[in-house]
Order: sequence, then C-alpha cells, then structure tokens
Amino acid sequence: VPGAGLEAQPSGAASSLCPEPHYLLPDTNLLLHQIDILEDPVIRNVIILQTVLQEVRHRSAPVYKRIKDVITNKEKHFYAFTNEHHKDTYIEQEQGENSNDRNDRAIRVAVKWYNEHLQGLQTEEKIRVILLTNDRKNKERAVEEGITAYTCEEYIKSLIANPELVDRLASLNDEGNEIETGRIIFSEHLPLSKLQQGIKSNLYLQGTFRANRDNYLEATVWVHGDGEQKEVIIQGLRNLNRAVHEDIVAVELLPKNAWVAPSFVVLHDDENQTEDDVEQEEEKENSLKSSASNSMLRPTGRVVGIIKRNWRPFCGMLSKSQIKEARRHLFTPADRRIPRIRIETRQASTLEGQRIIVAIDGWPRNSRYPNGHFVKNLGAAGDKETETEVLLLEHDVPHQPFSQAVLSFLPQMPWSITKQDMKCREDLRHLCVCSVDPPGCTDIDDALHCRELENGNLEVGVHIADVSHFIRPGNALDQESAKRGTTVYLCEKRIDMVPELLSSNLCSLRSNVDRLAFSCIWEMTPNAEILKTRFTKSIINSKASLTYAEAQMKIDSTNMNDDITTSLRGLNRLAKILKKRRIDNGALTLSSPEVRFHMDSETHDPIDLQTKELKETNSMVEEFMLLANVSVAQKIYEEFSEHALLRKHPAPPPSNYDILVKAAKSKGLEIKTDSAKALADSLDCAESPSFPYLNTLLRILATRCMMQAVYFCSGMDNDFHHYGLASPIYTHFTSPIRRYADIIVHRLLAVAIGADCT
Repeated sequence: VPGAGLEAQPSGAASSLCPEPHYLLPDTNLLLHQIDILEDPVIRNVIILQTVLQEVRHRSAPVYKRIKDVITNKEKHFYAFTNEHHKDTYIEQEQGENSNDRNDRAIRVAVKWYNEHLQGLQTEEKIRVILLTNDRKNKERAVEEGITAYTCEEYIKSLIANPELVDRLASLNDEGNEIETGRIIFSEHLPLSKLQQGIKSNLYLQGTFRANRDNYLEATVWVHGDGEQKEVIIQGLRNLNRAVHEDIVAVELLPKNAWVAPSFVVLHDDENQTEDDVEQEEEKENSLKSSASNSMLRPTGRVVGIIKRNWRPFCGMLSKSQIKEARRHLFTPADRRIPRIRIETRQASTLEGQRIIVAIDGWPRNSRYPNGHFVKNLGAAGDKETETEVLLLEHDVPHQPFSQAVLSFLPQMPWSITKQDMKCREDLRHLCVCSVDPPGCTDIDDALHCRELENGNLEVGVHIADVSHFIRPGNALDQESAKRGTTVYLCEKRIDMVPELLSSNLCSLRSNVDRLAFSCIWEMTPNAEILKTRFTKSIINSKASLTYAEAQMKIDSTNMNDDITTSLRGLNRLAKILKKRRIDNGALTLSSPEVRFHMDSETHDPIDLQTKELKETNSMVEEFMLLANVSVAQKIYEEFSEHALLRKHPAPPPSNYDILVKAAKSKGLEIKTDSAKALADSLDCAESPSFPYLNTLLRILATRCMMQAVYFCSGMDNDFHHYGLASPIYTHFTSPIRRYADIIVHRLLAVAIGADCT
C-alpha cells in the first residue's frame, strides 16, 4: 500500500537553519540510527532512496520494517524514490571505489537531481532537498558539490517549536560525545573477522550472554555447540566487557587457576554510586571471590567481542541526577539484568516518577554505562494501565490491535454452517455434549460427552474447536496468530492470539449453538481400557456450558439424573481410573497452587486474591485432555513419522535435584530421584506434622528442578518420552484458540484422516 507521497507545498516543522519549504533526504546510517526521530509525527515530507532502503534491509530487519510502516502512513508524507532505476540517477561503481563510497555518491547524485528537478517546477516558493547525514566525509563532499547538508543533530536542534525532539536523538560516539573522563575501563572488542577465526580454531567460544538478575557483576554464557550445553561463568566488570543480556558473544576461557565458583551474593547496582566509581566496583568484585572448594569451581572466562547485539527498547524509570540543571541522567531498566543507561534529556523533572522507554545507542570503552536516548513516555509509575503496558513490552508480548489486513480474513457475519462445511463432517448435534471451564471463560476450546453403548462399553468424546477451519495456512490471519503464538492472560484482561470474533464466538464451543469441532472419540470398557479410537471433523451443539463448581454439584447431587449429569458421572468415574493408572506409571503431580483475582466490578481493580480450589471436575477435564493429546500424537506420528509436531519433557540430570534433596534432608526427609515414580512416591510420603505446608513447598521446589518441556519434529529426535506425564509420546491438540502449536497439530491430523488438504 503506497503512502500519500510528498506534499506539493511541504508543511513541516519550522527550522531556523532552513526557513524555506524543504524535503529531507536521509542517508543509510542516519536511517539506521535515528529511526526514532524519523518516526516522530513532527518529521514529514521525507524522500527515502531505494539505495538507502536496500542497505537498511540487509543491515537491520526491524528498522526496515519500521521504515516501511512509516512510508505507508499517509500522514507522514514519506516517499520511496527508485533512484537505482531512474536514467538520471543510476550510477555505475567506479574502479577502486568501494560499494559504501559508491552508495554515498548515488545518494548525492539523487539529491542534486531532485533539486534540479524541483527548480524546473513552476512553484511560488522554491522547494529544496536537504541531505541529512552524520557521516563527516559524505557531508563535506556534499557541501563541496553545492548540496545543502546537515547532521541530524544540527537539523533537529534547529526546529524552533519542537525542543523535545532533541531527547530522541541517538547519541553516537563522536569525539565530542565521549564522556569527559578519558580513562579506559574496558578492553577493546575484537573485530568480527578475528572472532570468527578464533571460534573456528577453538581459541574462543560463541554463546548467549545471560546476565544474573541478582548480581550485576556476574553472568553466564551458554555456549552454542553440539551435545551437552556448556556454561561459562563471567565475573567482574572488565570481564563482562560491555555485553548486555541476550547478546551473542565470544568468550575466552581463563586459565584454570583463575576459575571461580558461582557466587551467592546478591549485588544490585547501587543507586547512589557515582557514575564512574570503578574502585568501588573492584571492592565488590573481591567480595565475590569466596574460598570455594575445587569441586565448586566452574569454567570461567571473559568477553572478547560481540557477535550480535540483541538490544531492544527498554522500559524503566529515570534516576534523576543530583546535580542541578544537569542534562545527563541515568535510566534504571525494569529488568534487573539490563545495566543502567546514561541518557541526555531536558525533561528530567517531568519524566521523574514516569515509566519511560529508552534505547541503547552504544557503549564506549571509557564509560561505566552504555549511552542511550529517550524514546517514549508510557505514563505514571504505579498506574495500572502503565504497568500493564510495561509488563507486555518487557516480555515482548505483541498486543497491538489486529490490523485490517488480518481482520479481512475473518468470516462475514452473520455466519452459519453451509452445505459445503457439512461435506467432510459428522453431525454429532444429537450427542449430549457439554463444556466445563473456570467461571467467566469465554474462549471455550473443549467439550466432552460420554454415553453407554448397547454392548455395555462406553463411548467417550473430546470435541475441540475447529480453529484451523477458519485460519488457512499462510494468510495474514495465520501469520499474526503464529507470531503471537499464545493467548496471554493478565489479571483483568487477556491478549488474544486470534481475533475476538473467533476466540469468544465462532470457535468458542458455547452452549445451544451449532459449532464446528474436531472430535476424538473412543470406545472404552467400563474399566477405561481403550478398544477403538477414531477422529473426525464434526458439528456439535453443546447442551451446557458449566463451571467446575456447577459440574461438581451435578455429579454430587442425589436427586439429579438428567442426561448431562449421567454423562458427567460416567466421565468422572473413568477419569479417576485413568489418573490412578498414570500415577502408577510414575506421572508427577507438581502443580503449584494457582491463584484467582477478585475484581472490583466498577474500577476493574483487583481487590482480593484467592487460591483456586481444585475440584474433582478439574481433574476430570484434565485427564481427557491428556488422553486426547496422547491419542492424536500416536495418530500423527503413525501417519507422518518424519514430520509430526510432538512435545517432550526430558528427564532432568541428577544434579538438578540437589537443592530438593538438601531441603528435604534438613527436615529429616528422604527424596528419591532415580526415576519419576520414585520421586512421585517419595513426594507423597514427605509430610511433616509440625509444618503442614512443607509438602506443597517441596513440590514447588521439585518443579524448579525440572527441565523445560519442548516442541520438536519427530524426524529430528528419537527420544519422545514425556517425563512429567510418564507418557511415551505426547503433543498439544486441545487448545487451538489459545496456542498456535495446536493449530499445526490440527492441520496434520486433518490431512492424516483425509478431512482437509492443508
């Protein structure tokens, strides 16, 4: 979608440097580093050259996406000019000229041509094109060639009515911008070519830098490589050498006599510390070097270079400088793993007590902290809306409203089931299906039924919302759902993975309406032995949407014997048998208590907190969801042995259990960890009459010892076992409204049974 293009009479911000009407034309580096400025509503009528766009695309995908969005925004009047395909502005690379110099020359040629082109137009006032560049050489050449050129800072500072824009300038390490103290704190980062050679020859290790949340002078680097994950400890300011959490770094191992043990000291960067008080850091570093036994020492190293920066905009608060009238202040990020950032701002007094966003620009060798610039004010700290925004931004949760392009793929309302929809479906509307969910749930993924067959066996069905019917592979709706990956639940709202029309209406298996479903139906003996399993796309009409408490009341009631209650009693009886069987196989029950918020009906503020009471019906639904997931996993693996999307949970290495065993031992209890079954049994016995909460604490601690469960493709692994569920194979099928993995599994299953051709 093209934007509106340049205005014939550019009405931009008034500049004292260039009072007459003008268009701006930035070079590549300016666009890469000053995108925050270019996005500001004040900056309009900008020409973006094809040369610049191509270079940006190669160098930074996020900036490229941002500039493309600006170009399509009609109010900004940005225009992309294809100078590489224009007879008067295309140039060949000359002999001995590198591509960088050739591109700089192409930019100057385009500015010159544009100025001549505008001279030829009969306008009342002459319009000029101004080159914006922070490259000294390029600016000097431009001025020699008679082009008007300014640095970004010169131009922004000349905007009479918009002094606040100066804060959004990225601070670049020009000589003038270096911090006053010339003392070098950090060693130089090696160039990428040297790092790559060093990694090849095993001189350096490449890995992800993970800062320590509780000790700012310590980090670990997770080394990338085959097989066993290796960790290298980095301790001390100079060894951390300006790496920031999640950067990809190169580390050099220190000699064994310099190895250290992980410290258990809690050290937060002191608010009151003067900015470059490096001596004080050294004292703190010495306090980390405890007298550790040899068995505790771990490989230790230092960061020698940065392979890839993973900087993002950070949320946090301004720590206003104590110096009156100061323009330099420190910003403290909300995430304790991120160092404080030095920014320049004239608005310190207004920004105090506000949550703001700051971006890092660079980290010179002689500066204790990285330099950055102010991006945006989110609102007052402590305000519910502001804090929610901070939470979502800090955890990188996409939460902007769904775009028109995405919404255009939703079905037209009023929607109804057509003959075409019926083609590959079984009509199960006659079955007594019902759903059981927490109170207030509107995104109902699953419903169940159970009925007795003439042969004395039972038919049990799990019916899951047929989301993949509405979300077709590859379209904008599918891409957005994949990007979001999951629905995020906050205490007073949720951020949907799919638009509300689907999540709370057309895909939600509400009662007394026809809905499309994907059904997994078993024939079972009264002892819950599975005799047959079949899968089918279906149409259902749920007879009741119950809460866990309502379902429990029906089951327990002595005078209720309607179809729904009979179905629930059958399901509950079978679920108890299935659960016992799982636990006998060694499945773990580790769940920490979940909490529920009580909201004020008017202000929507949380007013109370209560532990969720788990009823038998919670467990009943969970058992059948697990069974459906296992059955679907077997089916898609049978059909696609190389390409099934499965989920596994690796068994933890024995050393992971050390803290659990130690904690139990301190209360005179023994925890066995040689198998999941042994662990489950010893947790069941770990009771202390004087400390009734101990068992829950130990279970929470056991959860901390576990490995992360992961999705994988069946052709890329041969160990499918799910340790926590004690199941040889597992996948996710039952929550497609709120988890994208389930949509992929639905597509695989649909093809496996010939119900869809995706």
